[in-house]
Order: sequence, then structure tokens, then C-alpha cells
Amino acid sequence: MSQQVGVEHGVVLPVRVDPRGIDGPTARETAGPWWRRTSRGLYVPAHVETSAAQRVAEVACLLPARHVAVTGWAALAWRGAPYAEGLDASGDPRPVPLAAPRRLLRPQPSFCLCEERCDPKEVERVDGVPVSTAVRATCFEMRYARDLETAVAVLDMAYLSDLVTPAEVAAWVGTHASYTGIEQARQCLPLARENAWSPRETLLRLLWQRHRPDAVLLANAPVFDLEGRHLGTPDVIDPATGVLGEYDGVLHLEGSRRARDLRREGDFRAHGLEPVVMVGSDARDPRHVVGRLHEAYVRAAQRPASVRGWTLSQPPWWRDTSTVALRRALEGAERDIWLARGRRTDTG
Repeated sequence: MSQQVGVEHGVVLPVRVDPRGIDGPTARETAGPWWRRTSRGLYVPAHVETSAAQRVAEVACLLPARHVAVTGWAALAWRGAPYAEGLDASGDPRPVPLAAPRRLLRPQPSFCLCEERCDPKEVERVDGVPVSTAVRATCFEMRYARDLETAVAVLDMAYLSDLVTPAEVAAWVGTHASYTGIEQARQCLPLARENAWSPRETLLRLLWQRHRPDAVLLANAPVFDLEGRHLGTPDVIDPATGVLGEYDGVLHLEGSRRARDLRREGDFRAHGLEPVVMVGSDARDPRHVVGRLHEAYVRAAQRPASVRGWTLSQPPWWRDTSTVALRRALEGAERDIWLARGRRTDTG
């Protein structure tokens, strides 16, 4: 693999043992605490962080010149997708998934090889690493996700990074009907949203949808007062009732952030909306947040339509960024302004 791997990502490439200790560690040094083995015969300094990109680079150094590509979460991470950290449910690193038509590498703990049909046209070189196209990598991760909820979050986050569109994903799923896990990927299509901003928001929305299957839930739809002032952009909202949901992670517990959240919640209520907050413990035991949702719907049903002081109609000065296509169309300063305004990636 070329030494040009990962220049844009700032990764540290593994080196082999060097008896002189010039181009790599000596055999004696590798036995000490200053070097970490990445694979058979290759090492990096022990202080190098094992980030997603670093793990991809360490595996990329093992790839033959042709026929093997990084795919799944690792390809998405290499392309810059947020939340593609490659961790399992317990927080431990997952192997880097590789796609190849047959077994071309000896197994190692750092990667897992998936042998399935692969069109060479679906491989691209990004910063020196052969990776599956964004749509194939997304569908791979959806197909092999541990459950449907996780698969939907994968698709939501691929949309967030503007790597794929719904049409592209639907077309790939539709033309690969015999692939492992394709039914799970197909089930994701109507459940995913192009404007979700974190996997926890996906969790909230899917939980809500299970208990209110008839509700049409919007992700990060901006809410305005009747004079066109932006009240806020809730994680999830039911536009028919004004019940909205927010996922509050640990960052929301900080003093100044919590104070802003409380003022925002009060502003929502003052305009006839019904906020419901989900916190981390609700993911383990959702009964409490489901109860809060039920109570919010009861209060919303008792509120006369005449006191509704909010709208989802966007004023002329607002720029809609709710779809991948609309975001891709933004350029230059306009992109910086509206995507900074429109997206949060610190909600977990």
C-alpha cells in the first residue's frame, strides 16, 4: 500500500521492525510499552489514538493492490460520516469490514472479510484507501446491523452527512434483492429521515412511532411564531398536534446549556406546543418517556386550535435544508451559514 495513505486524515501508518531502529522499532522495543502492534509484523507508537480513521489506515496497509475494499462503517467513517465510530453495543471497537469476491487475506482480529459479489465500479479510492461507494457502504452497514433500530440510525446518519440520497439507497436495495440482510435494509427506507441529527434522535423517533403508529413525525423541522420568529428546531415533532420531542444527552446537563434548554422549553409552551424530553435512562427503560408522551397528547387535545401560536410554514428569509438534495445545492458562504444553523452533531 502506498505511503500516500491517509495524508488528509492525519493518520500514522504502521511500520515494520527495523534492526537498526531507524525506520521502525527494533524487536526489543516492540516488547516494551512504547509501541503498539496493529497486525502481524506492523507497529505504531503506543501514544497514537485508535480513532476510527486510524484503525482504517492500519488495515488499509494490509490490502492487496486490487479486489479488496474497505466497506460498511469504516468506509463511511473514512468519508467523514459523523457517528461512524465503529463501536459495538458495549463500546468496544469493531473490526474493519472488508469486501472481496473471495478470501484474499489471512484472517486477523483487526478486520473481517465479507465474501460476496462486488462490482469493481463500486470501489473508489479516497485519500489512498480503496473504499466502497457511499451507497454500497451504507447498505452494507444497514444489512449487517444488529437490529432494525441500529440500521435506521445508520441510514439517518448517512443522510446527515449528505453521502447518499433516498433515491440512491432505494435503487441499490431494489437491484440487490438476493444479498444477505437486504430485507432489513428495505424496511429502513420508510423509517429513515433525511434531517435527523444524531442516532439518539433516531432512537426517540422510532420509540415514539411504535407507540403512535399513525403519527407523521418530522425530524428537526424549524418552528416559528405567527410573526415568523424562529422559536426553535425540535428533534422530533408531530405537526398535527404540536407535541414535540427532544433528546437531552449529557451536554444538556451543563449549567448554561440547561438554562437555555429551559428557556426554550418555556417558549415552546407559551406558543401552544407540548415538549417532551427523553434522557439516557429512557433508552434502557422507555416506560417513563412513553408516559410523558401520552400526557402531552392529552394536554394537546384539550388545547383549543384558536390558541395555537406556532407554525411550520417557513418565512421568506429562511433557507430550507431538510433534504440531502437541498443541502447539496448550497455553496460557499451560504452553505457555511445554513448548515451551521441547521445541524447539531453534539446532541448525544
